[in-house]
Amino acid sequence: RLMAGNKRFVEGTLTAKDIGESRIRDLSDNGQHPFAVVVCCSDSRVPPEIVFDQGLGELFVVRTAGNVVDDVALGSVEYGAEHLGIPLIVVLGHEKCGAVRATIDAHGGVHGCIKAITDKIGRSYDKVCESRNAYEACEDENIRDTAAEIRSNTVIKHLIRSGKVEVVGAKYAIGTGKVTFLS
Repeated sequence: RLMAGNKRFVEGTLTAKDIGESRIRDLSDNGQHPFAVVVCCSDSRVPPEIVFDQGLGELFVVRTAGNVVDDVALGSVEYGAEHLGIPLIVVLGHEKCGAVRATIDAHGGVHGCIKAITDKIGRSYDKVCESRNAYEACEDENIRDTAAEIRSNTVIKHLIRSGKVEVVGAKYAIGTGKVTFLS
C-alpha cells in the first residue's frame, strides 16, 4: 500500500481522500486502525500522509528532527504496534536532511536540546565519516541505526519474534518524491 501510494504521488495521480464529516465521525466512533507506523523526520518537505498518498486514520506518524528516537518516540511506536496492532513500522529518512547536515557541519558544536538529536546522528556519522559522500552515507546509516534501535526495544523485539511486527527503513528522494526501501 505504501509503495503504490508513493507511486501515485510521484506520478501526480493522488487519489481523492474522504476527509468529510462522515469519515471524521467514523474515526471518532470506531477508533483508528492505521496499517503502518511511520517514524520520520520533521522536515516539512516530507509529509508521510501525502508522500504515501494516505488518508485520515491510515498512518500512525511519529516525527522528530533527523528521524531519531528517544523514550517518548519509542513509547509512541510501542503504542502503535502493541495497542493498535499495527504490523509495519517504517523509519523514513530523506535526502538533504538538515539534522544530518547540522551534525556533520557543526563538529560537535551544537548546544541545547538539539544536541540530543545531533549526538544520535553523530554515532551514525562516526561509522561512515570516511565515505566519499559522507552526507548521503550518514543519512542512510541514521535510518538503519534508528530501525535497529526500534528493533532492540523490548516490546517491539517481542512483537517481531512473534511475527506480529516488521521494521523497515526507507529513504525519500527530495528531488523526485520517490521512496526507496533500504536493505
